[in-house]
Amino acid sequence: MERRTMLAIGLSMLVMLAFFRYVESTNPPPEPELPPTVSESREDVLPAPVVEPIIGSLQAPPVSVLESPLAGIIQDAPGLADEFVALETVVVQTGLIRVELSNAGGNIVSFQLLQHLDGRGPVEMIFAGDAEPQAFALAFGSWEDIVARRVQPLNRNFHVRRVSPLIVEFYQSFAVATGGHFTMLKRYEFKEDEYMFDLTVAMDGGHSVSSFDFHGAAYTLIFSPQIGPYFERLDQRYEYRNYYSYRGRLRNERVNEREPTVIGSNPSWAAIAGKYFTLVALPYVNQFDLVFSAQSESGIPSASRLFITRPPSGSSRIEDRYLFYLGPKNQETLSTYERGDNAFRLRETGLVEIANTRGFLAPLENLLKWFLMLFHGLIPNYGVAIILLTILVKLVLFPLTKKSSEATLRMQALAPKIKEIQEKHKGNTQKMNAEMAEFYKREGYNPLSGCLPMLLQLPIFFAMFSLFNNHFDLRGAMFIPGWIPDLSLPEYIFLFPEGVRIPLLGWNAFRLLPFLYVGSQMLYSKFTITPAQQSNPQMKMMLYVLPVVFFFVLYDMPSGLLIYWIMSNLLTMVQQIGLNKYMERKKAAIEAAEPKPAAAAPTVPKNVPKSVPKSVPKKKKKK
Repeated sequence: MERRTMLAIGLSMLVMLAFFRYVESTNPPPEPELPPTVSESREDVLPAPVVEPIIGSLQAPPVSVLESPLAGIIQDAPGLADEFVALETVVVQTGLIRVELSNAGGNIVSFQLLQHLDGRGPVEMIFAGDAEPQAFALAFGSWEDIVARRVQPLNRNFHVRRVSPLIVEFYQSFAVATGGHFTMLKRYEFKEDEYMFDLTVAMDGGHSVSSFDFHGAAYTLIFSPQIGPYFERLDQRYEYRNYYSYRGRLRNERVNEREPTVIGSNPSWAAIAGKYFTLVALPYVNQFDLVFSAQSESGIPSASRLFITRPPSGSSRIEDRYLFYLGPKNQETLSTYERGDNAFRLRETGLVEIANTRGFLAPLENLLKWFLMLFHGLIPNYGVAIILLTILVKLVLFPLTKKSSEATLRMQALAPKIKEIQEKHKGNTQKMNAEMAEFYKREGYNPLSGCLPMLLQLPIFFAMFSLFNNHFDLRGAMFIPGWIPDLSLPEYIFLFPEGVRIPLLGWNAFRLLPFLYVGSQMLYSKFTITPAQQSNPQMKMMLYVLPVVFFFVLYDMPSGLLIYWIMSNLLTMVQQIGLNKYMERKKAAIEAAEPKPAAAAPTVPKNVPKSVPKSVPKKKKKK
């Protein structure tokens, strides 16, 4: 039994370490490539909201042509533009968001989520490095031209027109090297109670410019350099970036960190998703190429860019529409775009897939999440809800735990016979295994029955880890004020001075929960280890060394996960104390019910005669 228990514990440890390694690794490999779908209208993919045309006779003064590395490309004249339009900032605010737009290129420079906070205030969804953010910037050329730095995003000061408190337009005229000029317009339309907004890009050449082709592209729309919130590093635990595209089903894209990754033409939508927040682009353009880029940038830990390149147009007038979602990655919000109860009347978009749990443990995780939300509805504290969920899990697993204890008792009763078989066939392993299998079959005993409950708890642990690490509602969920303010993050008693970390381990704080975990595990082992295991040095080492190993593994884990494990150990200990008393009574009852062997007849020694003479002759007396 000791050998099998050690094997189960060792296997559990290896599986758990492999799981944590997998979580910290890069994104999973992509699914098989789907053929690109090209449609004449985007309405066959997602329903487009109806908006009136926005370009009329709006014109701005043309500018002179400058030299450029690309012949025939539109020219941007920053110095001359300053004479026409001064730098201006426009702020749009709703109950959910506060957006700051600059007329330098007509870009968004700040997008704050007012109902979601971090240590710096409202969550900022545009995370920039040393350079200015270029969220929803435009460049005249393809994404290859931008990456190769042959062209730069527009930074001219546009004219500004505030159509309404929630609608802002930026427009400017550009001259082309071949003669003529055209007007470009960017229109942002925001909605109350929506994280999604509408962006329209329009180009009107009138009779002056009959087509738009700047080295194989009309323009490229750029989101750069990174979505928020602020992070120090992407370690797949505290924060990460996943890249998705959708063509009827969600596809997890593997993005190359050294060079841009071309997703292909016309996906229904594409997304850059973090742990709790996401950017989603829904282009309503007949044809476009979509590209992700994770190439590093100065002053930012990691970049996540999105390029949408519009192919050339043979018309003198184009008007392209995009919807962008910048907000929380939770099912409650994203599911509104499945049901149609949103300001854009969108339905069955598949956006909720970003928040859904994937993998073979998804059903188990969703079930645990449902119970967690149920308990939170009864007691509005997620820490208490985790404790109640732990109690529920223990109650569900109690029959297996009881069966494991009974199997241990049965194993102890069979141990003498097993030892006899092992000694009898000590030099013949094959014969010994065959005899052992026949013995187990004859006795109706499964040697794995005692270890199986231990292994069955691993899927629950993994599902709990994913739940506590990714469930949106746990973000910022407080358990104990002043100690555990966020169950999705590691707690700490105090932080080390800035820049100070423990060598090799990288720890930057002193945490209490890992020590409580080790204490609970040691206490748990004291009550669950059997006398036979206590006399086994190897088993004893495993039971006491394993908690120390996991102390280092779990040190920086979400506090919700450690609360679950500590409570699980304490509940298991109480459960085991009760089971031990039950098993002692059961063992005594079994021994009392066994028939006692009959008393053996006294044996006569071999050297003792069978019969004794009736009389012994008397010695003659001497005269």
